[in-house]
Amino acid sequence: MRICRQYGRVPPAARGAAVALGNFDGVHLGHRGVIGRAANVARDEGLPLGVMSFEPHPATVLRADSAPSRLTPFRAKTRRLRECGVDWFFCMRFTRAFAEMSVEAFVDDVLVDGLGVKHVTIGHDYRFGRHRTGDHQLLEEAGAARGFGVTSVAAIGNAGEVYSSTRVRQYLQRGEPRLAAAVLGHPWEVEARVGYGDARGRSLGYPTANLRLDEHVEPAFGIYAVWAGIVEGSETHWHPAVASCGVRPTFGGKTVLLEVHVFDYQGDLYGKYLRVAFVNWIRPEEKFDDVDDLVRHMDEDCYNARFMLAGSAPPPDKGRTAFNP
Repeated sequence: MRICRQYGRVPPAARGAAVALGNFDGVHLGHRGVIGRAANVARDEGLPLGVMSFEPHPATVLRADSAPSRLTPFRAKTRRLRECGVDWFFCMRFTRAFAEMSVEAFVDDVLVDGLGVKHVTIGHDYRFGRHRTGDHQLLEEAGAARGFGVTSVAAIGNAGEVYSSTRVRQYLQRGEPRLAAAVLGHPWEVEARVGYGDARGRSLGYPTANLRLDEHVEPAFGIYAVWAGIVEGSETHWHPAVASCGVRPTFGGKTVLLEVHVFDYQGDLYGKYLRVAFVNWIRPEEKFDDVDDLVRHMDEDCYNARFMLAGSAPPPDKGRTAFNP
């Protein structure tokens, strides 16, 4: 997959693609359904498969004070799109000026003149243009007039609910990673470079890799059974692990950290890039009266995490999807 960041400078090989439009935060099963319909068109008509999305997330530009945190920051979203078999990721920079672009300008300047699209696929609720006035009906009319096809994909869901990024966030904030994974089609992950902490875990017999959440959604504070993936070049080496997300109240902490103890690992993780896939909730974060009580609970957490992970496998290279990329 190749990335193109300016619609005015699209390489000739990327023009004429079947393109799925959307923010695709999480690249969940609903998103994969939209991309899958574009993939079908690309396959049937012999076109490149493209996805057009925006960075930063439009909400962070238009309503910074209330914008939701990310399920998949840029690097993670890029990997998920690659899993879907996308040839070209048109990652457009979102600014207030871009938000003020009219519906007509978006169609003519971005889709037609910029990308030279042959087909566009959108979710049923996709909106575009100034004040989000463009919808699937306007896009279909524009496509008929300008010579590109349009497919609007109906809502996709399960258990009577539509797959959505909001739904995933709610599950994570309630400490329900298994339900989040059912919507995503893969375990939710936090990924970051391991930083230096106070080394307190090592003194307690449980050395941890410390990761800041930064753009990531803040899940419920507590202890989780996780898979820890150490990224080395193009490969990720997965290990069973236990993780604590929170502020470490026993020691008066205030900064939110994800602390990961990788089972039976002897190497140095400082500075390495780590992917942490959440599998199961163990218990909420607690404040203990003394260190001995904390260590007793850590012993139990590790036992429970090992037991939970014994029945699971490391995350696959590709998440579950309804189509063959």
